[in-house]
Amino acid sequence: MMLPQFVNEPFTDFAQPGPAAAFRAALERVKAEIGRTYPLVIGGETIHSDQVFPSINPSRPAEVLGYFVNGTPEHADQAVEAAYEAFKTWQHVPPEARSRMLLRAAALLRRRKHEFSATMVLEVGKSWAEADADTAETIDFLEYYARQILRISDVSHMLTPYPPEHLQLVNIPLGVGVIIPPWNFPGAIPMGLVSAALAAGNTVVFKPASQSPWTAYKIAELLWEAGVPKNVLNFLTGPGSTTGGRLVVHPKTRFIGFTGSKEVGVWIHENAAKVQPGQIWLKRTILEMGGKDAVLVDETANLEAAAQGIVVSAFGFQGQKCSAGSRAIIVDAVYDQLTSRVVELAGQLTVGAPDTGPEVFMGPVIDSKAMKTIMDYIEVGTQEGKLLVGGQPLETPSGGYFIPPTIFGEVPPDARIAQEEIFGPVLAIIRARDYDHALDVANGTEFGLTGAVYSTDPMRLERARREFHVGNLYFNRKCTGALVGVHPFGGFNMSGTDSKAGGPDYLLLFTQAKSIAERL
Repeated sequence: MMLPQFVNEPFTDFAQPGPAAAFRAALERVKAEIGRTYPLVIGGETIHSDQVFPSINPSRPAEVLGYFVNGTPEHADQAVEAAYEAFKTWQHVPPEARSRMLLRAAALLRRRKHEFSATMVLEVGKSWAEADADTAETIDFLEYYARQILRISDVSHMLTPYPPEHLQLVNIPLGVGVIIPPWNFPGAIPMGLVSAALAAGNTVVFKPASQSPWTAYKIAELLWEAGVPKNVLNFLTGPGSTTGGRLVVHPKTRFIGFTGSKEVGVWIHENAAKVQPGQIWLKRTILEMGGKDAVLVDETANLEAAAQGIVVSAFGFQGQKCSAGSRAIIVDAVYDQLTSRVVELAGQLTVGAPDTGPEVFMGPVIDSKAMKTIMDYIEVGTQEGKLLVGGQPLETPSGGYFIPPTIFGEVPPDARIAQEEIFGPVLAIIRARDYDHALDVANGTEFGLTGAVYSTDPMRLERARREFHVGNLYFNRKCTGALVGVHPFGGFNMSGTDSKAGGPDYLLLFTQAKSIAERL
């Protein structure tokens, strides 16, 4: 099976009138779907229930986008059993056929990309550009893993020849996988996890985040349309604490792919390690759990580029990214000058309902719970640092969850707002004595996901290569925006298992190697 070389999906230029008009039309089409009720899909059967929960528009919380079934632990059991049964045949579908399904899904999504992006604008409050980038990454995962499974399914050519025997080394699927993705990248992360599991020959129970089930259902529909059987990909909504928890501990679950908070990730890791009655394997966990990422700037840096990078890293998608640059560590010699410019740029960012147009840079935070948590951290920040801009929610007639860019200066390295993941538009600026001190501060949290260094000193960049302990390190650019195949993504320490999504070895995590030798 010959495929052209993988190339990342290009982003849309909304400054051009044609793409902007096409996106507005997609928004209207998606808005026409508002208010529908969506079922569970288990073992190929649709399951409806009176017990439903709403997906709401965080820009206009009174606007219910759709209703989804509150799945129960019993539904979780049913889904795992269905996936377990389907695995008996799906595991034998050739890798080439599974690859073609992913490529078909990518082609379908490419034709409907504005529809998916528009759904994210409404459901999670992404700006047009952020949603478009999310959809592009969703396409990239499908295209990339469709190629990678062909590369890794049979690696017999890597063995040492042994003439008396015919040798084979194949990577075979694991079994039933539980996929529990977050709401903040509701296209890319779920599709990346689900498509990797399917490409490798596993069956899936897909339990999306309760804040983004609408986008998730569209993902499942797309894969079903591309040829993935409905008993192979089971769609289950419901509470994470009960339904999701049951999926994690079910004895027939073989692995869990999760992206989300440190607390939930640690719980999954701990509970997946416990062997349940009737369980005949050790479960595998593929965990990405967040960060407290730093942009470090020294006195040799291009300060304008650094200021732009700090602001985009901190406030893109309202800071609701595990890769968000929520700490800026600036050496004393340029601290005042650079901090002033960062505050100036942050004050120029537009905040509002992102469906109104591409000029909106920041939309709402995801829900009322997130808003309260972020505002509580801002209150803590007023005790720990100097509030330079922001700090109060924006009052709007719609009651949307809008928090403007908020920046604290003179934050101690050990302050809570410099150590704990806030997951909102809050930036802590820390004054470092010199570059040595800045590196110590950068490494001074329990996380290790992304980081950036702005410097023109080659020796300092070499030191950062060795000493800045993060999974994704960037020099003289922002610390967000990893591209599939270009920047394999995953972090160290409490940022997770460093699974490197979008990297050449990622699919190996969803397989097990089988060595076969036949005496001739």
